[in-house]
Amino acid sequence: MADVSAPEIREAYEDVRNDKTETNWLLLDYASAREDRLVLTGTGNGGLTEFKQNLQEENASFGYIRVKYANDTESTREKFIFVVWIGSGVKVMRKAKLSVHSADVKKVLSQFSIEVPANSIEDLNEDPIVVRLRKAGGASYDRA
Repeated sequence: MADVSAPEIREAYEDVRNDKTETNWLLLDYASAREDRLVLTGTGNGGLTEFKQNLQEENASFGYIRVKYANDTESTREKFIFVVWIGSGVKVMRKAKLSVHSADVKKVLSQFSIEVPANSIEDLNEDPIVVRLRKAGGASYDRA
């Protein structure tokens, strides 16, 4: 089981969800290579671009991001995504625990439209994520 009990994790989650703040992402990492305790390692207001700059290849991480996108020239939407990051340098035992730990993290970061598994920065490109969000939201303005 992953320990997601640190109060600052819940506070950051509520901050990202709050429409009155500019915070639009948070990042959780393991406290150490041998612990299953997660700690808040970052928050920001620079969206996916800034979030990606905070990922490290040796870490397995969890992210929660508010993504704002336009459906057309008249309307915009904001949806939340849950990211499971597995960097190329993550040890086998850590990878093996991630599916169980992901379920524990989702109990805290519970409201999101899609889950985005990522093991390269390209997996977090905004355009394909927005396409998935539109489809998940039921109002897809794409012809595909």
